[in-house]
Amino acid sequence: DIDVAFLCMNLPFTMDAKQAASAVAEFRPAYVYPYHYRGRDNGTQDPAEFAALVGDAAQVKVHDWYGKSGS
Repeated sequence: DIDVAFLCMNLPFTMDAKQAASAVAEFRPAYVYPYHYRGRDNGTQDPAEFAALVGDAAQVKVHDWYGKSGS
């Protein structure tokens, strides 16, 4: 059983939002934190889209990893 998972979403290096949501469906953590979702060259992923795709499979916790300096 997995309580907490951190999933990286950043194209082209890791998963997109849909792939990350599929991973959540596979290993079903209680809580999931998307991170590293600001990519380059159109690789940025939307954590709100990810949360919608995950639905009730887990509680998605979106954290402001970037703060003001990441704007």
